[in-house]
Parts: sequence; C-alpha cells; structure tokens
Amino acid sequence: MIAMEAESYRENGQVAARLRQMADVLSAQGANPFRVAAYNRAADTVAGWHEDLRVLYEREGAKGLDALPGIGSGIASAIAEMLQTGRWSQLERVRGALEPERLFQTVPGLGPELARRIHDTLHVDTLEALEVAAHDGRLDGLPGIGKRRAAAIRAALTEMLDRTRPRRRLPAPAPASEPGVALLLDVDREYREKAEAGSLPTIAPKRFNPERKAWLPVLHTTRGAWHFTALYSNTAKAHELGKTRDWVVIYFYDSDHNERQRTVVTETRGEIEGRRVVRGRERECLAHHAGAANQ
Repeated sequence: MIAMEAESYRENGQVAARLRQMADVLSAQGANPFRVAAYNRAADTVAGWHEDLRVLYEREGAKGLDALPGIGSGIASAIAEMLQTGRWSQLERVRGALEPERLFQTVPGLGPELARRIHDTLHVDTLEALEVAAHDGRLDGLPGIGKRRAAAIRAALTEMLDRTRPRRRLPAPAPASEPGVALLLDVDREYREKAEAGSLPTIAPKRFNPERKAWLPVLHTTRGAWHFTALYSNTAKAHELGKTRDWVVIYFYDSDHNERQRTVVTETRGEIEGRRVVRGRERECLAHHAGAANQ
C-alpha cells in the first residue's frame, strides 16, 4: 500500500517539477513576475496535495483540478495535458522543443503529411488551436480535408479535449474575447524591433535546426490583463518561403492562463499591401490602418 501511494505521489511531484520549470524558464526569459509566481504557486499546491492528481482527474476531470488552490482553468488544462500525454506543449514551446506535427498525429485520422500541412498552413501548434480552426472554417478549406473530414476531426478533438477543460467553452470565441488588433500589432512591433536589435533572449528550436543554434528570439510582455509570448514562425512553410523573419506567432493568455494564438504577417496584396495584419482578422486590420492614416 505504501509503495502504491509513493508511486502515485511521484506523478504529483513530476507535475509540480514541470510547473517550476515553466516558472524558471519564464523568469529567465523576462516574463511578468506575476505570471512566474502563478506557476510557482501552482507547483506548491500540487507538490503538497494530499491526493493523487490522476485519481482526482479521472474522477472529476479538469474541473476537479481547477478547484485546487492557486490553480485556475488554464493551469488545470495544462496539468490535464500532462496527465493525458506525459507532455506539456507550452513548456516545450518556450524551451524550443515543441514538435506540433507529432502532436497532431495523436488525433484519429491525421497522418504525418496532413499534420505537417495543417501546421504549415494554419500556423497552429496545439490541439486547442487546431480545434478553433476546425470550428471557424479554416480547416475545411485546407486541401485534403473537406467538410466531412473536418467534421470527423472536430468530433475527435471534442472527445480528446472535453475532459481537459474545467468548463465548456465555445470552440471558436468571438474576436471580442481576444485582444484587439491594435494590441496584437503593438506586440508584433515590439517583438520585431527588439529581435532586430538583438535585445531578446533566444532559444534553440528542435525543428529545422540541426546545429541546435539558439537563433529564435522570444518575447514575453504584458498589456493590461493580457500576457503575451511572441516568436518568429518556425514552420516548414516559413522556411521554404523565407518568412522566418516576417511571420510572428503571438500567444496570448488571460488572467486564468488560458491560451490562444494568432499569426501576424506582412500583407502582400490589396489595400494594405506592405502593412502588418493579423491572420483571420484582416478586415479589422484594414479599419485599424485606415484609422491610423486619418489621424
């Protein structure tokens, strides 16, 4: 009995260790101290909890994790991901070890080629971001998908992710639930200026980097209640088109550490050719740039 309890609580310790690793990495990369403290608080809770987290999760889902002191819905989802997969995509990303194509292949019906195409075309690298794309129409239009296959992927993702969420959320939140485009474009500006000046910490991405050079700048910044992490895109398509210093992926987190993402690029056609736009929110960017020109 004692041996079984020790084995169960060892997993709690592993989760706590990863939460502390996230806090340490974010601190080293200059993230907001309050965000760093949130992960350390969560690690303290997990390390000292009197019940095996896996038992709690299997009994109550992510809702049970969310109810723990100092956890919150975003970190609860992260713990659920660790318990389900043994991995944590957010930590892998900030350490440069994320491999989205392998992650997407865990979804029934997604093989290596389609997983690569999704990542390169839609610029998503988490199952949650893929779910949003599956509901807002972007996935349907991808060659090799179509409406029927997209529906099957949506169903598979729903089954995979429902237990990782403390409460049911709309799969494709309205733009009002995101930072405004002006805010996203300002984070994009800050990132590119500081990356160009060489004033940001860099990480060595695992993908497309055989020499393991630390070339990818990472920015952590805060605007009001939003926390942001920004990196240049490290997809195969970005390398193929020479856009690794143009396409910027911005991850944003609310006060509960729930994550979403957008990609900012230089527009190549239309009325705002040559201007920065947030993919999927081009009309808002058009209005934003028009308003700025009239001021």
